[in-house]
Amino acid sequence: MNSKESSTSVNQDANSGNNDDDVSELCPGFKDVDAFVKYGLGTVVSATKASAGLPQAGDEYDFYRSFPGFQEFCESQGDNLLRCMSQVMKHHGCRSHMMDQNNLTGQEDRFDLVVDSNDAILERVGILLDEADGVNRTRDPIMPAGFQPPKIVVSSWNRKGSGSGGRFEMFRLLHAKNVARPQLKFKEKVDNSNTPFIPKIFIKPNAVKPLPSYFTNKQMHRERPEDLDVPAALADLIHQQRVQENVDDMFAHPYQYELDHLTIPESLLSKPEPQLYKPVEETKCSFITTLEDLVALNEKLCQLSEFAVDLEHHSYRSFLGITCLMQISTREEDFIIDTLEVRSEMYILNEAFTDPAIVKVFHGADSDIEWLQRDFGLYVVRLFDTHQASRALNLARHSLDHLLTHFCNVASDKRYQLADWRIRPLPEEMVQYARSDTHYLLYIYDRVRAQLLDFNHGQAGLLKSVWDRSRDISLKKYMKPIFTEESYLELQRKQKKSFNTQQLAAFRLLFAWRDKLARQEDESTGYALPTHMMIKISEELPKEPQGIIACCNPVPPLVRQQVNELHLLVQQAREMPLLKVRVYAGKRKSKCPKFQNTLFGPHDTSRVSESDLHPFSSDGNLDTCAVLEYICDTVHLMAVAKITLFEVEEVFWIPHSLSVAQMKAQRIEETFENPFRMVGHKRKPYNFGFSIKLYFFISKKWKLLSVEKQQQELEAKRKAKQEAKEQAKKAIGNGPHCVLLKKMKHYVALHQILISMCTEERKKAKQSYKESLQNVATVRQQAAVSHFGSFMLPPGRGGGV
Repeated sequence: MNSKESSTSVNQDANSGNNDDDVSELCPGFKDVDAFVKYGLGTVVSATKASAGLPQAGDEYDFYRSFPGFQEFCESQGDNLLRCMSQVMKHHGCRSHMMDQNNLTGQEDRFDLVVDSNDAILERVGILLDEADGVNRTRDPIMPAGFQPPKIVVSSWNRKGSGSGGRFEMFRLLHAKNVARPQLKFKEKVDNSNTPFIPKIFIKPNAVKPLPSYFTNKQMHRERPEDLDVPAALADLIHQQRVQENVDDMFAHPYQYELDHLTIPESLLSKPEPQLYKPVEETKCSFITTLEDLVALNEKLCQLSEFAVDLEHHSYRSFLGITCLMQISTREEDFIIDTLEVRSEMYILNEAFTDPAIVKVFHGADSDIEWLQRDFGLYVVRLFDTHQASRALNLARHSLDHLLTHFCNVASDKRYQLADWRIRPLPEEMVQYARSDTHYLLYIYDRVRAQLLDFNHGQAGLLKSVWDRSRDISLKKYMKPIFTEESYLELQRKQKKSFNTQQLAAFRLLFAWRDKLARQEDESTGYALPTHMMIKISEELPKEPQGIIACCNPVPPLVRQQVNELHLLVQQAREMPLLKVRVYAGKRKSKCPKFQNTLFGPHDTSRVSESDLHPFSSDGNLDTCAVLEYICDTVHLMAVAKITLFEVEEVFWIPHSLSVAQMKAQRIEETFENPFRMVGHKRKPYNFGFSIKLYFFISKKWKLLSVEKQQQELEAKRKAKQEAKEQAKKAIGNGPHCVLLKKMKHYVALHQILISMCTEERKKAKQSYKESLQNVATVRQQAAVSHFGSFMLPPGRGGGV
């Protein structure tokens, strides 16, 4: 009743607005959007309360269902709901045959119709919301991408407190929709092939050791295979045959020798006088977009003794990632380099970056060093990392934000921390944010060096350790992600997911599909198919393409385009047999050899000869029995200590440790077929690996030989026992102890005769004693005779007649 009254009051309020001629109605009965939303929310709340009062599924519902009135009411309401749903689906152009369904498959068909309709309706809602935001997918953008207003995402993770008044400040996440892909303008095509990375350097300034000839020949770089389907090992072999160079020269750090022999001058180990930074408003800022400006910048940097460097990176819409911006600051000026425009000419800065007389100050340069090598072929000699200095000083936090607050009393603006740095032209706010990362870094460099010396009582040991750590960071080499058949296992361990064979096969196939598609489209794997969605699909194993779409929210564009291919991969995984991993619980008694030297344990392989470790014949063929004996004898020596979470080790079961009954039970368990499998399911042969094939080969060989071998052993034991008996008889008949044995037999016979004689004599004595007692009167009889006379006694008892 309350819901009806509230809805009536709302209708009255809405209808009262009709009396006002000045106010135009949004729709019949509602003057504006707020009134409509208020009425809609009230109706939803009332419906929710009413649904909560319905009988719960189970015994309560079954009880009410037994009444004919309740049953008829439920059927009528169900028909009304299905009719309303059909009208909604028909209005949106979806299939709406909700009423004409078979009783056997009606529920599944209706569920599929609802899922399809929800996908279509939500897709249309998304399009309408984008159009409301000013983004029209079917037309060109009204405003250039760089001038579109930034979209602020308000959530709990990006809310930052400001002051004690409880007000909050939001971080700004800039979405760069409709941004032209910068990869299309690169002069050198991005190499996403499944081959190792080779340095891009071909000129080596400030060289102490010359650059190998391979890097100086650009023609060899172009001949490197870029086919995405070429395995890494095959691609390396082809490349080595082409260039005829040593692998160490191809993949070594070009400045390895210079960095290994780098010495620290005394001026860098002495206490500096901090030079205060200039205000940002009074500092000149230059934007570098041409080759001429880049050459002029390099000449300025070569005349300095130190400068600060920072990079801005983007990795979501690129497989390997893109360095979008480089900031360089000196004591007097700031520079911002558009690396998307001068990407192929950035190698010019190697003259300044590799000069050991110039200090390059970074903060957290671990990733920056790799990005410089990957995109520009730049290397750094004489690096100082303020992050390593912060760790040596044991500061509360080691971020650049904390260092700016601690040393400069400057609150950095991190609203554009998650911005898309591919936006061109850059907004002024983002330019100021980029400048702040390097403008104060040289002053922080002076302050941390002074504190490192003060912290160590004027000694240069702690400061020298920071220089050494920074040099180690400079020696880092960029490693391109290489796809192998076992790459998915590492991701599975990180996610800590346990799959059965079908789910693991789906995860493996989806992982390979995602890697190949991301390389082809030059998109990140997270953009192609996020990991959590890939795990969801692997766990659910949907039967239909709509199920794959339902596992993804929101649906990635590449998944929507190739959902049929993903469905085929999931079907392929579903056809795999369900295998349960069986762990043997028995304990095998192994005999470990006793070593003469007590310093070496049973798992030490340093004292094992090569002949003991190779169970192969002289002609190179594999001997099955030799393999089994080798495993039995050396399994304690060749054990490898490792910890695995999801790998199932291939164990060779040693038949010597099992009895005949245990072996029979094991064979029965191996042939057990799950009774819950679908009837008529055709089991396809499983694609076993080489090691599993070898195991089954040895196991089959052993099963064939085990019966015959056991019979031979039993026959040999029986013959040996018979021969032992015969030898014992011969030894007894011909030996000197034969006489003694005969005497012992004679003595035994005499002893038996004496025992029989004694027994007869004992019987005779006992019989005579019984006979003598028959004529003897008892004491009671003698007393009676003495009192009454002998005439009272019966005949034969001493009395007369």
